[in-house]
Amino acid sequence: MSDHVSLAAALDDRPVVLDGGLATQLATAGHDLSDELWSARLLHDDPEAVIDAHLAFLRAGASVITTASYQATIEGFEGRGHDRARAIELLQRSVTLARQACERANDDGIDRPLWIAASVGPYGAMLADGSEYRGNYGLTVAELVRFHRPRMQILADAEPDVMALETVPDTREAEAMLTALEGLGVPAWLSYTIDGRRTRAGQALADAFHLAAGVDAVIAVGVNCSAPADVTHAVEQAARISGKPGIAYPNSGEVWDAAARSWTGQAGASDLPVTDWIEAGARLVGGCCRVTPAHIASIAGRISA
Repeated sequence: MSDHVSLAAALDDRPVVLDGGLATQLATAGHDLSDELWSARLLHDDPEAVIDAHLAFLRAGASVITTASYQATIEGFEGRGHDRARAIELLQRSVTLARQACERANDDGIDRPLWIAASVGPYGAMLADGSEYRGNYGLTVAELVRFHRPRMQILADAEPDVMALETVPDTREAEAMLTALEGLGVPAWLSYTIDGRRTRAGQALADAFHLAAGVDAVIAVGVNCSAPADVTHAVEQAARISGKPGIAYPNSGEVWDAAARSWTGQAGASDLPVTDWIEAGARLVGGCCRVTPAHIASIAGRISA
């Protein structure tokens, strides 16, 4: 959304605040997200709700908002009865709605640079069975490229500022996403979901982060949708091994139970060690699932201070 500085250039100046859990904000507003399309259902059913959720994070201090396309795919929309043309329109609408939210924020007097990140979730997100927390889908890298490339092209055509290749559980999927990114003309960040000091699929983080080291289109590397306690070490490794700015946006500390479709455990998002992440190399900082605008306001305040 910013027309005077790229997000990559902004990271040279100071840490930039990301938004939090879009689905969390939508659920808090009373929307039922139990559908397999999750937040993406509202791209068709209630686009104004998506704008309102984006605005909540922008007003809280976020400078980057992530589109409602994490679980949005051509296959998913076609499964709900939309033809391919309509599915493409809905995917691109995710970027349009984010842009409209930024414009309204500007109208409200928010004059800091704002950027739009087009969310590209993993193959497991389409399955809607929690498999993004496992990886190891049994697909080859080539098969994953064929899945990701069409929707990444569609999202790129909508001209976001950056692609968010996020919640990646597996180095094979990261390799596929980076291959699909080639030639799109849009920069990206690469963010893994991890468990301790390994990817969700069990691979070493050093190998995972090294994949992006020589990819010019990647502007940041790190982790999201993970436990806050796992972030500092991972971000330090990501920045050092990739040679790129780090990115950190974990969950609240709660854990998703895919079978019960509910969150368990205790939230700790009110006391995230943001300073530690920044000292470890993070230049993009925010939250993922269960992280609210109030949490983002706290992060923004600490970064400003």
